[in-house]
Amino acid sequence: MIYPRFNLVPVGKHEVHVTEWGTRGDPPLLMLHGLARTGRDFDEIASALSDQYHVLCPDMIGRGLSSWSNDPSVEYCVENYAEISVGLMDAFGFDQAAWLGTSMGGQIGMRIASGVHRERLTCLLINDIGPEVPDAAIERILAYVGNPPTFQSISQAETWLRRTYEPFGPATDAFWVRMARTSLRRLSDGQFTLHYDPAIVRQFLDSADEMTTWGRWDQITTPTHVYYGTQSDLLISEILAKMLKTGPRPGETSFSDCGHAPTLSRPADIALVREFLDKAR
Repeated sequence: MIYPRFNLVPVGKHEVHVTEWGTRGDPPLLMLHGLARTGRDFDEIASALSDQYHVLCPDMIGRGLSSWSNDPSVEYCVENYAEISVGLMDAFGFDQAAWLGTSMGGQIGMRIASGVHRERLTCLLINDIGPEVPDAAIERILAYVGNPPTFQSISQAETWLRRTYEPFGPATDAFWVRMARTSLRRLSDGQFTLHYDPAIVRQFLDSADEMTTWGRWDQITTPTHVYYGTQSDLLISEILAKMLKTGPRPGETSFSDCGHAPTLSRPADIALVREFLDKAR
């Protein structure tokens, strides 16, 4: 059985929690989660790929076991998340690494691949996000992320997670059990809530320019592949069509039984990701 290792890594003034899989010295692979999620969302795919890759799955600041910001308007933004990610690569001694990013994690990858650190990424795998986020999707995200619910029990939270994240697509019971156990923190009154800082939504309010970045997309030359759910409200068909004809002109893989965003946790999904990673090495 493969078990992860857990690290608390100082990056700047923050402490970043990283779930680490695989053997140090193997080709590096970073996996970055979505807006209100944690690095533990990747347990299945990280475990499977750790036979060939040294995989890091951080909790970005404000999420999971990583530190929260005292200046959310400045620090909770894609630009800062990209700098933290490069800092993690430095901390683990990675000159270069492959990148798999879901939703916000994909935005961070696009930021790195289009900036001064572009040479640090060997390939870019983007899961259900593009250089533009539709207004309707932003409104939906603000409505639930900015007002995290409370739960009397972990089982109640699991029911909520299954319903709210149904667009993730089919997943095993073990996936949802882990989602509940790694997504919660206990409040002072004994109840549970989701394990993130509600102020993470500041990136939509204070850094709105990061929601439309076609200019940056056009600068990306890193080998790129896009995964998406055909029912997604974030990576809609018009945005995807423009992505495929511009910038790095990525390959694409669709999942007809998913919305935003595919978990990439099923064996067949993992095989598709492995195929692209192996070709990009």
